[in-house]
Amino acid sequence: MIAILKAAHIIALSIWCAGLILLPILLHIYGRRSEVRTQAGYSEFRWLTHYSYTAVVTPAAVIAVAVGTILIFALEILDAWMLAKLIAVCGMVLLHAWLGHLIVQAGEGRGMYATPRAGLSLLALVPLIGLVLWLVLAKPAFEDAVALFPAFLLEPRGNQIPARFDPL
Repeated sequence: MIAILKAAHIIALSIWCAGLILLPILLHIYGRRSEVRTQAGYSEFRWLTHYSYTAVVTPAAVIAVAVGTILIFALEILDAWMLAKLIAVCGMVLLHAWLGHLIVQAGEGRGMYATPRAGLSLLALVPLIGLVLWLVLAKPAFEDAVALFPAFLLEPRGNQIPARFDPL
């Protein structure tokens, strides 16, 4: 069962990441073509961006996040690298929402309004995707990073909760 969940997570994440890379390119390059200035070209551009975002990329994102959450609880992964991965995935979700906003703006502005800013999302998306991949494959130990925190952040206040580990 875990193998099926992992396979579903990897497939959905691959589709989501490919869509997050393709959508800015689609908005940037296809949105500047002269065919978009005609009604038929604009309708094709609007259908292509809207359909790919709502019917392919967003469902893949929801499946990837849902199955990933199930895997976290099923495998009881409580390591620091997983927290770092979840933070990077939150960045991907924010950029996903921003791309949806740009697609709506491109639809309302005949494709020309959002196209210059769509390419900027690649500057953040590609490093985030690489960071998620590195964190999953390397599973780095962050014990050295714990030493950077002050001691009062590493112990329970009032000793109400027993410490699970001694990082220092």
